[in-house]
Amino acid sequence: MGKQGFRFRGESQILDAEARLSAPGQFVKLSGGMVHYEIAGPSNAQTVILVPGFSVPYYVWDPTFKGLVEAGYRVVRYDLYGRGYSDRPEGVYDQEMFDQQLVELLSALEIEDAVDMIGLSMGGAIAVVFVDRHPELVRRLCLISPAGLPMERSLTARLVEIPVLGELVMSLWGSQLLISGLRDDFHKEDGMESYLEKYREQMEYRGFKRALLSTLRSGVLAGAAEAYERVGRQKRAVMLIWGRRDRVVPFEMNERVRGLMGNVEFHIVDDAGHISHYERPEVVNSLLVGFLAR
Repeated sequence: MGKQGFRFRGESQILDAEARLSAPGQFVKLSGGMVHYEIAGPSNAQTVILVPGFSVPYYVWDPTFKGLVEAGYRVVRYDLYGRGYSDRPEGVYDQEMFDQQLVELLSALEIEDAVDMIGLSMGGAIAVVFVDRHPELVRRLCLISPAGLPMERSLTARLVEIPVLGELVMSLWGSQLLISGLRDDFHKEDGMESYLEKYREQMEYRGFKRALLSTLRSGVLAGAAEAYERVGRQKRAVMLIWGRRDRVVPFEMNERVRGLMGNVEFHIVDDAGHISHYERPEVVNSLLVGFLAR
């Protein structure tokens, strides 16, 4: 059986119009399929795009979305292809796919002025590549514990990149591995269980694990070093935020990002892990609003 036709254990539901009836937010049809998004805030305000990470849907931005809307911004968050309630199209889940998704989403929402962009983890790599390719479309850039640079990987991560073996591992133990790994997003357990429960919903829809495997194999998580360097030469305003207790993209990686990008505004969030904006919204929202308002 080919990779596209592999049936992963636990993916018992088909993501269709009926499945989306109870979903929050809105949907738009792009060239790669339906995309799940939410937009709120004054139509004439500065637009902020929130780019999610490797596998968590747009709920990862709950406190940021609410905080920026309350601060008067027009805010857009969305599910990457293969995640949440967005379609799981055939093909390779690489930077080309995610870049095209974002370009088409801005066009479909008729957003013509330059946006501010905030990228989390792998969403940071997507945002950096987007700014590199479309500098005229972005005003300010903020990165929260961004991925996109080579780093030490676990044995499991290396194994799942091997064709066929990866499908077998993901089918037999993928659900447990993903949930276990998601716990590393947090420094403390406050709010963790509701975060995990929301995550489990998307795991039932066919194509989710296939999308994650393709993303792992495509180089999105480690292939953006040159884009980081080029964006650093653009002389645009860039802010970097990192949780001191990050166990997913280790805190020490901030030095490599700053080395590539040059003069960025850097903030450390104490008592926070990989999702510092989620664990310490009172700190990160204040940083974001101050940065975007300049």
